[in-house]
Amino acid sequence: MTSKGAGAHTLRLILGDQLNALHSWFARTDPDVVYVLMEVRQETDYVLHHAQKILAIFAAMRDFARHLRQAGHRVRYVAIDNPSNRQDITQNLTALMAHYGARELGYQQPDEWRVSQVLGAWRATQAFSVQQTDSEHFHTTRDEVATFFGPRKSWLMETFYRHMRRRHGVLMDASGEPMGGRWNFDHDNRKPWPGTPPLPPDVRPVHDHRALWETVQQAGVQSFGNPQADQFRWPLNRAQALAWLDHFIQHTLPNFGAYEDAMSAGNPRLFHSQLSFALNTKMLHPGELVRQAQAAYETGHAPLAAVEGFIRQILGWREYVRGVYWAHMPGYETRNALGHSRPLPAWFWTGQTRMRCMSDAIGNSLENAYAHHIQRLMVIGNFALLAGLDPAEVHRWYLGVYIDAFEWVELPNTVGMSQFADGGLLGTKPYVSSASYIDRMSDYCHACPYDKKQKTGERACPFNALYWDFFARHQSQLEDNRRLAMVYRRWQDLPEEAQAALREQAALTLTRLEGL
Repeated sequence: MTSKGAGAHTLRLILGDQLNALHSWFARTDPDVVYVLMEVRQETDYVLHHAQKILAIFAAMRDFARHLRQAGHRVRYVAIDNPSNRQDITQNLTALMAHYGARELGYQQPDEWRVSQVLGAWRATQAFSVQQTDSEHFHTTRDEVATFFGPRKSWLMETFYRHMRRRHGVLMDASGEPMGGRWNFDHDNRKPWPGTPPLPPDVRPVHDHRALWETVQQAGVQSFGNPQADQFRWPLNRAQALAWLDHFIQHTLPNFGAYEDAMSAGNPRLFHSQLSFALNTKMLHPGELVRQAQAAYETGHAPLAAVEGFIRQILGWREYVRGVYWAHMPGYETRNALGHSRPLPAWFWTGQTRMRCMSDAIGNSLENAYAHHIQRLMVIGNFALLAGLDPAEVHRWYLGVYIDAFEWVELPNTVGMSQFADGGLLGTKPYVSSASYIDRMSDYCHACPYDKKQKTGERACPFNALYWDFFARHQSQLEDNRRLAMVYRRWQDLPEEAQAALREQAALTLTRLEGL
């Protein structure tokens, strides 16, 4: 980065999750503007990442750089193995500004607090002009959710979701009421999958990233999980993402709603969109997903329950958790309202546990850098909460393992929704269950070495005793929660000897987590 080349007035930084070909930056070409993309250890190393996540972001960034060049833009791409790469965003920017003799640096508003702080602190010390612009991706601003809820103690997503539906006229009838007479069709979307209808085919293109993977390894980047470098299936550009969106709308959305909470061993996709990586790297705009889903309902292609459930994830939940994140950072990542501190068992990194549900959900995560939301929440997250695992460790594992996990969306989902570590700001109750829920929504329990019906004994499913022990341990914090009144009535109705047996079984389970 020290050799002299053609100068430029302006450099514009594009981060790895800002691959938005529709951004107004690219509306015209300017020979005096250079777009900068960089692969740096600062970003690969802040948590241990799944190999596919590193590959996907680097490959998509490289593809985006090619797209910009083909469109006539000037691009400076700093590869992970470039000898002049300082492996640090701001150090690279300082060197590149000097190299080009540039007088202005532009960057899009980062979505992660950590990166925003780094760039903000660097910006304040520069003699040249540093301009921040919007990423032009979200329906809301960073602080909009906080402004909407104000001083309220509980921030219910459903309230915000209805506000967003009204504001954007989504699934609303001519009289201003929700289509179908209901805001939420979640009750209709809780069916287990019996094996039919058949699963839609995976028509995503196969990429061969063996050369890139070798480069990543030679650069010393540490990772975990299966890289699948010779059969990589994730979309790497807007055209591929749009094709996969069209396929989802045509072939998968009609059945998404009914089976969105279902789980099946060996079938990690079921009827989920798997669009979140493309969406969170901004290859797609959320408005595109909402519009196409609503059109599918209006043309009779997909039922309202499926469409509403999908739109709620995009227009409601996704915008909401971003607002929660920015309202409560820094500090949200260290919240631990229940005081949980146990380390993650080693099998979180191998999937080698006899619990079939955990083995499948973690195994899929390690194999595919993916698990759908119920596997994340009601299997892995459920166990972590019942077992009292350290929510900060759980957060770092989720952030590293999932290809779509960027902190703004992952942290509230993990610390708030999954681990109840924020004390109920985001979730109205802890999302925990015994084996009964997992059995109802999956086929996991049928061939499991543990017995879903047993609460005590060698073959007792670990979820059962841990479930009751969790509520007993945290009774002083949770018993006044109205949504848990029935749970505590059932607990209090148990004979003392039954309560003691459950707590003894849970204590034994917690001493042998590594061997489950």
